[in-house]
Amino acid sequence: MLIVGNWKMNTTRPDARALAEAVAEASSVARGSSVRVTVCPPFVNIETVVSAVSGSDVLVGGQNLHQSESGAYTGEISGRMLRAAGCSLVILGHSERRQYFGEDDTLVNEKCVAAQTAGLIPIVCVGETLEQRKEGMEEDVVSAQIAGAFKGICPEGEWLPVVAYEPVWAIGTGLTATPEQAQWMHALIRSSLATEFGAEVANRMEILYGGSMKPGNAEELLSQPDISGGLIGGASLKVDDFASIIRAAVHVST
Repeated sequence: MLIVGNWKMNTTRPDARALAEAVAEASSVARGSSVRVTVCPPFVNIETVVSAVSGSDVLVGGQNLHQSESGAYTGEISGRMLRAAGCSLVILGHSERRQYFGEDDTLVNEKCVAAQTAGLIPIVCVGETLEQRKEGMEEDVVSAQIAGAFKGICPEGEWLPVVAYEPVWAIGTGLTATPEQAQWMHALIRSSLATEFGAEVANRMEILYGGSMKPGNAEELLSQPDISGGLIGGASLKVDDFASIIRAAVHVST
């Protein structure tokens, strides 16, 4: 089970160090369990966070990468740079990247290839909008995102991509996904992954829920058979909330 904190565009360097140290302490409850904890700080704070969690089991990830290894791409960062800074994973295709920066499945696929080349585990985000859900397109949309993101990708050895389902329709709308709705979509995603990679690989892949997981709903969501972790936004910036989610994951996994 994988619990990932996406800090987005939050924390200065002192904030990041303090938060990372608190997360490292809170994650000690997961030691010896199947639960792995990851934090994804802003790029400028990655090395600070890597230093702060040193000696713990907390992993560090990036929030994005460029599809090229290097070049004249002002303001961008490559997978090789993330790896050298101490990252093990990278978030790709987040709904905010798709909405605000026009990223599509083709670009996410190119970034997946770049992540694999750099030795990073991609956390590929998928999910439908409210309009798409109202039109009954959620199954087609998410299946197409899976197929597009992983086109030409071949998992090798222990290198397995991660998928995070974001119910975009529930973000800022006042609507929420029930555990049953989340499970239904996760099962669909696993079926789509089986189409891409075969059932054996699909059954080993982790599918995270990224729809406002909080202390109050974490255990019920994580208890669903096809939900194998969470991609946590706002709650990951509050160490008590994040610690509660980690404890819920440990409880479910034992």
